[in-house]
Amino acid sequence: MEIKKIMVIGSGQMGNGIAQVSAQAGYEVILNDMKEEFAEKGLANIIKNLSRDVDKGRKSEEEKQTILDRISLSTDKQDAKDCQLIIEAAVENFEIKKSIFKELDGIVGEDVILATNTSSLPITDLAAVVSKPQRFIGMHFMNPVPVMKLVEIIRGVETSDEVYQVIEDLSREMAKDPVEVNDSYGFVSNRVLMPMINEAAFTLYESVATPEAIDQVMELGMNHPMGPLKLADLIGLDTCLSIMNVLYEGFNDPKYRPCPLLKKYVAAGRLGKKSGQGFYKYD
Repeated sequence: MEIKKIMVIGSGQMGNGIAQVSAQAGYEVILNDMKEEFAEKGLANIIKNLSRDVDKGRKSEEEKQTILDRISLSTDKQDAKDCQLIIEAAVENFEIKKSIFKELDGIVGEDVILATNTSSLPITDLAAVVSKPQRFIGMHFMNPVPVMKLVEIIRGVETSDEVYQVIEDLSREMAKDPVEVNDSYGFVSNRVLMPMINEAAFTLYESVATPEAIDQVMELGMNHPMGPLKLADLIGLDTCLSIMNVLYEGFNDPKYRPCPLLKKYVAAGRLGKKSGQGFYKYD
């Protein structure tokens, strides 16, 4: 099972990062999104990242151009026909992801691997919508993708050993450290991280401390590189809330109840860095 060409569906923060590391590893990449302007914005972010690497001496201008030459843009999932791997990086919504994989199931051959970058949804549930769930797997990258080394690899109940091994090897070729995780809501990363962020939001909601103080306690006292509220703003408060809702509904356990302040901020459009304001304000 040889991978030569990869389609990444979704050109947002995660999708363009996955496209970049795939191209850096030598693969031909199709970056797909619903609208051309979305895909172009994703490519612009890749160019920005690579240009920064050139400025800092980590890559040459020639290496940058070679990587960019491997990436093409698409708004048609029919372009997946020539790919051996599809990595879905769309919004964290089960119905949207399900519709994407149902469509792909009618386009690509039976041997094409279908991977999802979901950060919380069960792999087995998503795999159930395709005709051959043995080829379905979770491939959860961390944000920002070009920098963070971890990839959580999550098997569904039916995921084959061969597909798992291909994805593990591919992750290493992308200069990532793959970690195998069993299928569960939030896996390991977000089952541990998101309740911490949610509890930090509760400490703010209950006026225990300011956002700056909460983050300082975790940075200076626990040696975290970034406080939980700053991290939530980087991830996106809407994404944090979506994951907390998945944990809360999936486990049916009140300890995962989303903080009312988190819900209020999302309703107000305070989504973090991407909207200019979350727990902090951004220029």
